[in-house]
Parts: sequence; C-alpha cells; structure tokens
Amino acid sequence: METTYNPQSIEQNWYKTWEEKGYFTPQTKADADNYCIMIPPPNVTGTLHMGHAFQDTIMDALTRYHRMKGDNTLWQPGTDHAGIATQMVVERQLAADDQSRHDLGRDKFIEKVWDWKEQSGGAITQQLRRMGGSLDWEHERFTMDDGMSEAVHKVFIQLYDEGLIYRGKRLVNWDPVLHTALSDLEVLSEEESGHLWHMRYPLTDGSGHLVVATTRPETMLGDSAVAVHPEDERFKHLIGSTITLPLVGREIPIIGDDYVDMEFGSGCVKITPAHDFNDYEMGQRHALPMHNIFTVDACINDECPEKYQGLERYKARKMIITDLEALGLLEKIDDHKLMVPRGDRSGSVVEPYLTDQWYVKIAPLAEPAIDAVKNGDIKFVPENWNKTYYEWMNNIQDWCISRQIWWGHRIPAWYDDNGKVYVADSEAEVRTKYKLADDVNLKQDDDVLDTWFSSALWPFSTLGWPENTDRLKQFYPTSVLVTGFDIIFFWVARMIMFGLKFQGEVPFKEIYIHGLVRDADGQKMSKSKGNVLDPIDIIDGIDLESLVTKRTSGLMQPKMAKKIEKATRKQFPDGIPSLGTDALRFTFASQATTGRDVVLSTDRISGNRNFCNKIWNATRYVLMNTEGQDNGVENTDCEYSLADRWIRSRLQAVEDNVHRHFNTYRFDLAAQDLYAFVWEDYCDWYLELSKPVLLKDHFSEAEKRGTRQTLVTVLETILRLNHPVMPFITEELWQKVAPLAGINADTIMNQAYPESSEALVDKQAEEELEWVKHFIMGIRSIRSESDIAPGKPLPVILQNASEADTKRFYDNEAFVMTLAKLESVQFISEDESAPESSIALVGEMKILIPLAGLIDKDAELARLNKEIGKLEANCEKSNAKLGNPGFVDKAPEAVVNKEKERVAEMESAITKLKEQLAKISAL
Repeated sequence: METTYNPQSIEQNWYKTWEEKGYFTPQTKADADNYCIMIPPPNVTGTLHMGHAFQDTIMDALTRYHRMKGDNTLWQPGTDHAGIATQMVVERQLAADDQSRHDLGRDKFIEKVWDWKEQSGGAITQQLRRMGGSLDWEHERFTMDDGMSEAVHKVFIQLYDEGLIYRGKRLVNWDPVLHTALSDLEVLSEEESGHLWHMRYPLTDGSGHLVVATTRPETMLGDSAVAVHPEDERFKHLIGSTITLPLVGREIPIIGDDYVDMEFGSGCVKITPAHDFNDYEMGQRHALPMHNIFTVDACINDECPEKYQGLERYKARKMIITDLEALGLLEKIDDHKLMVPRGDRSGSVVEPYLTDQWYVKIAPLAEPAIDAVKNGDIKFVPENWNKTYYEWMNNIQDWCISRQIWWGHRIPAWYDDNGKVYVADSEAEVRTKYKLADDVNLKQDDDVLDTWFSSALWPFSTLGWPENTDRLKQFYPTSVLVTGFDIIFFWVARMIMFGLKFQGEVPFKEIYIHGLVRDADGQKMSKSKGNVLDPIDIIDGIDLESLVTKRTSGLMQPKMAKKIEKATRKQFPDGIPSLGTDALRFTFASQATTGRDVVLSTDRISGNRNFCNKIWNATRYVLMNTEGQDNGVENTDCEYSLADRWIRSRLQAVEDNVHRHFNTYRFDLAAQDLYAFVWEDYCDWYLELSKPVLLKDHFSEAEKRGTRQTLVTVLETILRLNHPVMPFITEELWQKVAPLAGINADTIMNQAYPESSEALVDKQAEEELEWVKHFIMGIRSIRSESDIAPGKPLPVILQNASEADTKRFYDNEAFVMTLAKLESVQFISEDESAPESSIALVGEMKILIPLAGLIDKDAELARLNKEIGKLEANCEKSNAKLGNPGFVDKAPEAVVNKEKERVAEMESAITKLKEQLAKISAL
C-alpha cells in the first residue's frame, strides 16, 4: 500500500464503485428490521454548506450503522423545488437579457425553470456524494415530480372537501418586490436604527388630544381606532368617544383593551388592523373596519387622500411627517432601535398586508399531532424540545398556503365568471364533479402552494403515495428525522399533522435535533461575516487567492468585499490544506453533543486528519508483519500474550459503548471512544507491545501466531467500527486487511457491525496490563522531567515491590524492558538505602532511577533555572493583568478565566521544576 495517506486518491473511486454496484439499495429481508431516514430536502438552487455537511454526516453514519447491523436500510434522497428562490434565479437570468417572466408568459417561463433545474439542480446531490452519503439514488425524488404532484393534489382536494382548506382575506407577510405572501421562515428580522414619532390625535369634541407613538407614521392613514388600557385612570373616561384622524378626517373610536401596556410610551396606541398583526387581532376583537392603504408595490392606494396616492411608502412617510409638523400635530421624534422584517430573497422590508389567500384550518390537525408527542409515539432528542413544540402547537394559527408566484404546485382550484370556486384535479374533473355545463367559463387560480405544503408530505409521498407501494408498506413510518431546531414548526410539525391525517400513523418515531455549526470563535457562520466554510474546500483544499475570490465574488458592495477579504486573509493566511472527507466527518461526529452547537475549526479537522494518518500507518505496520505469514486463520494453534488478551478485552467494552452511543445519538461519545481506543490502546500501546513478541526469539511460534492473529482481527474490527463515520479510509484499508483475517467479501459496507463477546472479556489481563503501562509511563515521565534521552538505556531500582509486583515484572519482563528501554533492574526492600534518584510510583512500589552519571549536572541546573525564570516572568505579567481592574471588569468572563487557568498552570509547573532543581542540586 501507499506509504502516505492521500484521501484524494481513494475517495471518489470508492464512491463510484459503491454506487455502481448498488450497495445503497435497501434490502427486503423478511426477518430483518426496517430502518429509514428521510433527507430534509435541500433546495434545488442550493449548494452544500457546513450545516448540510454536519447533518448529512449524522444521517449517513446512522444509515451505515444500521445497514451493517443487518437492517433493511433506506436513506431517501431528494430535493425541494424552492419556489421563490428558484423563480428568482431564472428571473435574474431573464433580466440580464432585458426580459421578464411576463414577457414569456406562464407556460414558457415554467419551461425555462425546468430547463434551468435540469442543468444546475444536481449540484447539491453531487456534493452529497463527495461527502460519502450512502443514499438510495435510484429512487431520488423531487417535490415537483409527477408522483409528488399527484400527492399534493390529492391532499389539497381532500382537505378542501372536508372543510379544512378555505380561501379568506387575512393579514400575511407581503413582499412588495416579489409580490407574494411569505412564510415566517422566509422573513428575517434584525435590529436596525430608526425613529419613534409621537403624534397628536385631536379629540373630536375639541377638548384636547391624545398622543400616540409609531415607528411607521405612514400607516396612520389606515387607522381604525386608538386603544387605551381599560384600567388606565388617565384615559378610561374617554373610552367610547372618538378622535378625528389627522390628514384623513375620519372619526375613529377610542377603545379599551388589556393588550395596551399602560407603562409604555403615552399609554395610547394607534390601531391599524390591515397593516399590523397585533392590531389585526385587536380589530377582530372589537369588530373594527380594516382600511388597506397599500398597493402590491407598497405604494399608497386610492383609498387614501389624493395628495398621497401613488407615493412609495417611505416618500409618503416624509410627506406625512412634514404635514403633521405644519399642523402642529408632531410632538417629538425619538431615536429608536427596532426589529425590521425583510424578505430573505428580495431584502425588501416586508409589509403586513390584507389579501385573499388560501389557508389550512390547522387546529383539528394540530390536536392529534400534540398527542403523538405526549403519548410517546414520537420522541424528541434531546427531550427539552418537547416544550418548544407544545408552545408552538398550542398557539398555532391557520396556515397560509398560497404564494403569488408561478413556479410551484399550482392550486387545483377554478373560478367561474361569478367568482365561485371549484376544486378538483383538473378542469375536466371540475366539470364532472360539480356537474357544470360546457359553456360555463372556468379559469384556474394563478397562485401556487407554499413549498412547505409539498414538503409536509415528504415522508410518505417519496415512498410512492398515493399508491400503496411496497416501499411505503415497508418503510413508513420512518425511523428518525435528523434536523435543525429552526424548522420544528415550519416543517416537522406539519409532517406530523399530515402523516397522521393521511397515513394514520406518525411519520417518524424519533426526532434528533442538532445544533448550529459555528466558526472557531463561536460565531454563527454567515456570508456577511466572511466566516462561511465550504465543506468541499476543506475536503480538497484551496489556496488563499482562490478562497478570497470565491468568498467575495458576487458581492455588490466594495466595502463588504474588502471586509470579507481581510477576514479571510487573517483566518487562512496559507489557504486551506486538503484534509479529506473522513477527517471532516469524524470532526463533525466528535462534536455532535446533544443539544449543543458545533464549534468548527480547521485545526480540529487537521487533528482528525492525523487520526486518519494514524490508522493508515498502523495498517502498514500490521501488513508488514502479517502478509505472507500464518495468521492463525486456519491454524488454531495460537497462544495469546498478556497484550493480546488485554487488547481483545478492551475491544469488547468499546464495541458495547459505541452501540449504546449510536442508539442514544451520542456521536461525540462514540467518536471519543473510537479515537481513544485506536490511538492510545491499539496504536500507542498494543502495536508497541507486539514488537517484543514478533521480534524476540524466546517467544514461541504459537505466541507469534497469536499476536499476528490479534493484530489482524482487532484492526479489521476497528475498521468496521469506524466505517459509519469514516467510510472511505476504512473501505480502502479493509480491502487489504480482511483477506489476512480470512474474510472474502466485496465491501466493508455489508459486513456485520462488531458485537462484543463475553468470552473475550478478561479483567485480569486488563488489570495486569494497566500495571505494565503504569510502570512504563512512570519511567517515561522521569525521562521527560529529567531531560534524559528517550533511547538511553536506564538502570532501575525497584523498592518495596510486593510478591504480586515481582511476579508481574518477571511475567512481563520482555514488555517492560523493551518499551521502557531498561539497562538493568535491581530489587531492594523498603529499609535499604538508595542513591539520590527520581521516583515514580506503581501502587506501593517505588521505581527509582539514580540520576548520577545520567545527566550533565551543571547543564541541567542551568536549563532548569532558565525555564523557572521564564515561567516566573510570565506568571508575574499575568498576575499584574489580573490585578488590574480595567482588565478584570471589562474583559469577557471567559478571557479572565482563561488567564486565571494559565497562572495556575504556570505556578504548578514552577513548583515541579523547583523540586527537580533541588533533587539535581543534591547529586
């Protein structure tokens, strides 16, 4: 095999082999459990980001684990048509040619979108392949393929016929650029600097005025009332009277409502039911009229005074403020921080807008969905997300499912010339279902369905529903949903509601909620911060200039591009080295702590690249010592050394632990156990302990055979244990190791996941080997503290050794003498005097290494004094910093604590060095 690990030379070749040979296709064994994960369908417009890469690593690890356990395993792939996002991409392309979708017409425009989807829509699925995702690509689905469209129509029509879908005029999030309603998830609210305008509203009877404050003075044109708290002594006598709305002249009532906060502002609130969600609720309670003042472009409409008609909302705002000031009705203007909602695609400020939309009556669907979690049919991991789910579901509002765009599932509803609505699968079916004559003119609704509507059917529509397919019968309900917390309401809850409604069962039994992926400083990754990492750049590597170009391309603002370039050069002065998929995946797994965000850095990934190197080099060592040898595959005449029995016994605990961790979604603990066992137990200890057996003549052939067998079988098991998380390197190495263990098979993917054996647990061997390790580590510690060369043979005196210590030493003399590099060993009693020595303890036994003659006394004293002086100077600086109130009071708590930890570490080191100094001085 190659002397160095090079992930680029193995990863894509293996993926191609796996896919071509159909290894990802689920089995249909009658006696096996079924295991299914549905991928949260990524937008067809998208590319893989670190959140995807983390989430997909978790799903693939679970899929590979259950496949190796022998389950009939399906990881269902697919993509979402991403209505608004996709339409915007194609509209931008048309705009570059001075065209709009209206120039093409609906049908031609939809053809353009399909063309674009075919050309560019597969990018993310190719990236999933690069990440090693073992999805059943033969059955990949798209939310607008024929089968999915049939499912969407069936659900819409059934819910409409049952009275659970209706059309009504309600407030929605309206994007005045895209001219469509938006879901809450498509609205990004961030704090911005603005103003609070305090306006005087004259009482109609001329007795005075009320002061109201608003961040959007233009909406006063649509006011329907002024509200006060019914217990507010200042105003409760005015409830029932009216004010005359400035600039408009309309008389509007003063109402009392508990919603008003008496302590905030003036205690008086203007109510605009058609342009504010809270005001809308109050308007419903008090039967207030709704005055819509905006056009679809957020310009003032013709329901308002003529002088403002046609003005863009912010121009109207300026004119209204000027006019109020001229009338003496503007009391004051305060600077004010406020949350501003913007459409995530257009960037335009979203307006609450009164419009006709289609809605799902959600309460009847929500009740059984709440019960499904309460009674344990569905389990959240971690469990605390139950509370969030209940809070959302118990306060759920009817769901606006219509969007005013062209790309998506067109609503299967038709209107006659009188506006009467008919719902069916096609115009022909409308005529049949409603017994309409051929001369009745029908026009289909122009709106399409919210993307989340088709996504809500994902767990069963992808399996072939509305047909009762074998895949549906086999894999529904699915096993687990792996997703982020941000879409529990928007997607997860809706899948539960629709699954129960249309399948009579929950769509999944468990929901694993993972955290966000953050950068090395704990910051959320975002393009504006310039800290976004592309997983493919980490896998393949990228030079600094290419990375800068990639991050700043497409940025319209030079200032932002400069900021991101600066951040990139600081973060990656040498670019990103090629780290490979397996190292990235192992890093994700090692940080997948339940309920916590993932803090990712290339340093961590580089560390796990070294872990891959460790496994690679361990395999080279095993092959060099076992290829062409009798490894006890057929010859059962094997004797096992203490080290053999120890490593086999340790392996059983690791196997049990990893199974438990996978089944409880503690991928971090599984990774920790695998890392510790491979790096420390197998590589650092067992491989070294195998050398005396293989190289020294006094070990028998049966003992050598037992060690070769153990080297091979434990390594083969290690590769299977790690395969779900690190698929590429484990497949590559397993192909070389498996034949030496007597295994002839095509792929590691279909091998059994390791199970522990009680017969191989050997507590006595574990205890004895721990004694050997402590002995060797004690001597290594003395070498390090005394700066004695690692290869220099040492004389050792063992004092106060018990009978058990003596037996253990002689039983394992070959291991101890070789690994500790000892020249000689002398046993003395507790009463016997010994020369000045460095001491290590193994239980009650003292390991003494006489230092006379081993070190250059003067040179060692000079070295120790220099090191102590350096530490004391640094310690003094840190203590001065901690004594400075300016630092302690202003620096973040984490920074202060880190400085305190640094001082404690330095003080401990100084103490140890001074002890060593005294010991050397006494020689």
